[in-house]
Amino acid sequence: TLTVHISFAMQRKQQGIAFTNPLAGSIMCYYPAEYQMGRRCLETIRQKTGIALNDDEASFIALHIVNAEMNTHMPEMYDITKLIDGCIDVVEAYYHKQFDRQSLDFSRFVVHLRYFAKRVFQGKTLPDNSDANDVNFRQMIAYSCKKHYQCAQRIADYLKNTWDKTLSEEELIYLTIHLKRINMSA
Repeated sequence: TLTVHISFAMQRKQQGIAFTNPLAGSIMCYYPAEYQMGRRCLETIRQKTGIALNDDEASFIALHIVNAEMNTHMPEMYDITKLIDGCIDVVEAYYHKQFDRQSLDFSRFVVHLRYFAKRVFQGKTLPDNSDANDVNFRQMIAYSCKKHYQCAQRIADYLKNTWDKTLSEEELIYLTIHLKRINMSA
């Protein structure tokens, strides 16, 4: 799909048609390595063909690369990126702060959200284990990390209201742990 996209982008450029990517900022933030690959691709295309594609094409290319890495379909990749955006909006509103987009903890959180979103959209979220030890562990985390657990519940509310998706306790606990980690460094 990437080669087809590049071919059409070059044809559009020659016809004077330019597309903008409304997710360009998010893509640069959540997939920085892939975005840089996209920028290098644009430079190679310009050198080889003389066609200078606009910067938004780097974000489209990055999304194709991430799509291949995650083995998803492009429409799902757009939804994953929008879901990550929404989750981060919820988190930053809840904690009343903006996280450092360059930090290692933020990058780890985004990676968790990538795979979390993929599981959500593919209907493969982590199921709750009814084993007494697992139940006790989940209760301990929810109790000892109340503030972060409440934020995870807000994410669950966002998913229910926006995407009509329901989260298991297991997913809430994983979110809670990641939320605690990202807040320890901030």
